[in-house]
Amino acid sequence: MRGPGRTDSALLRVRVQPRAARDELGDWDGSTLRVRVRAAPVDGEANHAVCALLARSFRVPQSAVTLVRGAHGRDKLIRIQGLSFETLEARIKAGLL
Repeated sequence: MRGPGRTDSALLRVRVQPRAARDELGDWDGSTLRVRVRAAPVDGEANHAVCALLARSFRVPQSAVTLVRGAHGRDKLIRIQGLSFETLEARIKAGLL
């Protein structure tokens, strides 16, 4: 999403597997990125872990990663400020994370 005076941002659909063996980005399932986190889905711990993992993976500040929708489910919509969706997708596919 682009606009005057605004930086690039991307809306990213993710499907989260909490209580996984390790924190990692998985494969694409259609237009949804699979994400695994060790955190349990209790008191927002898994949501926080997903945002932290995405921030580290895409090399953006954690404040640039925002949960838009899906706080209480496995399917989430995440906004990442500072990078376009095309850039995010290219980095994932190229293994540049």
